[in-house]
Amino acid sequence: MKRITYKILALSLIVSMVSCDKFLEEELVTDVSAASYYTTEKGFGDAVNATYAQLKPFYGQERGFAMTTMGSDIWTNGSDGGHKVFNTYDVGLNSAESYVRDAWRDWYKGINQANAVIARSEGLEMDEEIKTIRLAEVRFLRALFYFDLTNTYGDVHLSLEETVGIEIEANQTSRADIYSQAIVPDLEYAIANLPETQSPYGRATKAAAEFLLGKALLTRSYTSWAESTDASRAETLFSNVINNYGFSLLDNYADLWDIDNQENSEIVWNITNSKTQVDDGTDGYGHRGHLYFLMEYDVQRGMTRDVTNGRPWKRHRPTEFMLTLWDRSLDIRYDASFKHVWYANKDEPATEASASEPARAALSIGDTAIYIPGPGKDIEWPQSRQDTKAYMTITNDEYTERLFPSMNKWIDPTRPDRQKTQGQRDFVLMRLADAYLLRAEARLQQSDAIGAAEDINEVRVRAALPGMESAMEITPAEVDLDFLLDERARELAGEGHRWWDLARTGKLVERTRLYNPVAAPNIQDYHIVRPIPQDQIDRTLGGYPQNDGYPQ
Repeated sequence: MKRITYKILALSLIVSMVSCDKFLEEELVTDVSAASYYTTEKGFGDAVNATYAQLKPFYGQERGFAMTTMGSDIWTNGSDGGHKVFNTYDVGLNSAESYVRDAWRDWYKGINQANAVIARSEGLEMDEEIKTIRLAEVRFLRALFYFDLTNTYGDVHLSLEETVGIEIEANQTSRADIYSQAIVPDLEYAIANLPETQSPYGRATKAAAEFLLGKALLTRSYTSWAESTDASRAETLFSNVINNYGFSLLDNYADLWDIDNQENSEIVWNITNSKTQVDDGTDGYGHRGHLYFLMEYDVQRGMTRDVTNGRPWKRHRPTEFMLTLWDRSLDIRYDASFKHVWYANKDEPATEASASEPARAALSIGDTAIYIPGPGKDIEWPQSRQDTKAYMTITNDEYTERLFPSMNKWIDPTRPDRQKTQGQRDFVLMRLADAYLLRAEARLQQSDAIGAAEDINEVRVRAALPGMESAMEITPAEVDLDFLLDERARELAGEGHRWWDLARTGKLVERTRLYNPVAAPNIQDYHIVRPIPQDQIDRTLGGYPQNDGYPQ
C-alpha cells in the first residue's frame, strides 16, 4: 500500500528560522521560499507533509522512549545510555538536560510549521475540499504537539500564529487555556473535516482525531480545571472509535508485532516509516525501538551480534514488579512480548569446570545458547539444574543491568546489516485495545465499574490462552484505577505510554516509589512535569518561569 512520505525540505524549515538572517538572504540559491512556495498547491502539500515529519524526532527514538518509559513503576534503566536521569530523578534532571531541551524545541517547530500552513493557505486557489482536509490534518497535528507539550511540561507558551522573525517574548499559558484555545477546538475542527480513511496510509483520519480528543478530555478530567462532561464526552469519543470504523482486535496478540502485518485491523493511527527511505538514509530517524529493550546477549557464549537478535543498547529493563503482572498460565502477552531463547549463531567448544562455572558441553550453530525462563518459571530452574545444561540459563536472581528479560515487540529483522540503528517499523500511536482501556478509564471516572470491566474483559479475553477465556475475565468489583493501570502495563508495555499514564492519573510518584527501587529515593511530587529548558529561559525577554521544584 502507498504510505505517506514525510518530506523534510530545506524550504520547509524556513518558517522556523530567523527571517532577517543575512546568510539566508545572501546565500539562497533559488527564489523558493516559504512565502512563495507554500502559497502554491504543490508547496502547500509539501508543507503539510513537513508538519508530519516533526513527529519523528520523538516517536520511535531514544528521546521519546527515555521520556515516556523510564522512571515509572514498570521500567527502570539498563547499563548503558547517557540519560538515566529520567529514571534516577537526581540533580541531572534539570533545565540543561538535552532531551528536555530537544523535545520542547521540536514540538514547537511542529507547531510553527502547522501555523505556517494555516496562515499561508489563505487565498490559495486549489480544490477547496482537499484544502480543508489538509488544514484539518495540520490542526490535528498541532493539537497533538500541544497535548504532548502540556503533558510533559505543564503550562507552556501558546502561539497560534506563524513566527517568521526573531521572537524574544513568550507567555506561560495555563494548560486550561491551551486546551480551550488550541487542543479542543483544533480536534473538533479535525473531527468535523477529516475523512474516515485517507490515502496514502498514515494520514490523519476522523477516528484518529476522535481518539486524541477522547484522550485529551480524559486527561483533563483529572485536573482541577476539568469540565463536568469531560469523562462522558471521552467515553462517547472512544465508543465512536470502537464501533464506527470497522476496527477489530486481532485474534492473536502476537500478530501485532509481526513486521509484515503492520497495517492491520487494530491500528487506528500509526506514524509510518518507509523501509526504502530508512535503509538508504533518506530518513535519518525510522523506528529505533529495536535497540533499547535488549539485554547484552551478544557477548555470551555461543552468541555474536546479528540482525535477527538485534543490536542491544541496554537502555530499558523491566522492574521486578512488572514481571509479576502476567499470569502466564492464562495470559499470552508476556510470552508474546518477551524473548526466551537465543540460539547459538557461532560454534563454541566445550569448557572444563572452574571455581565459578561448571563444565559446559560444546555448542553448535542452532543449539540453545541462552534461556530465560521468565516470571513464574524461574523456580523450575535451581542452580543444580542450570549446571547440567550446555547453555546459559538466567533466572530472576541473576538479573542485572546487562542481563534481563528482553522485550521483543520492536525487533526488526529486516535491517540491512547488524549495525543499522534505524528500523522500518511504524510507530504505533493509537490502537483499538488502547481505545477499550481508555474507555474503561473514562467509565471508571464516572463510577461505572460494570462498563469498565466489560471493556477490560474485551482486551483480556483476546489475550487468553486457548480455553482460558473465562478465567481471564474479571468482575466489576475487581476494577479500580490501580487494576486498570496494571492492565495497561500488561497490554501496552514498551509502547511509549507509561510515564504519561501515571502522570495523567496522579499515580506517578506513588507507584514509582512502590515499585522502582532506583527511582524511589529521589522522585518528588514536582516530577509530574519536566523542567522548562534553559534555552527557553535564557532567550526570553525578562526570563521564562521555571516549573516549581526545579532550580530557578
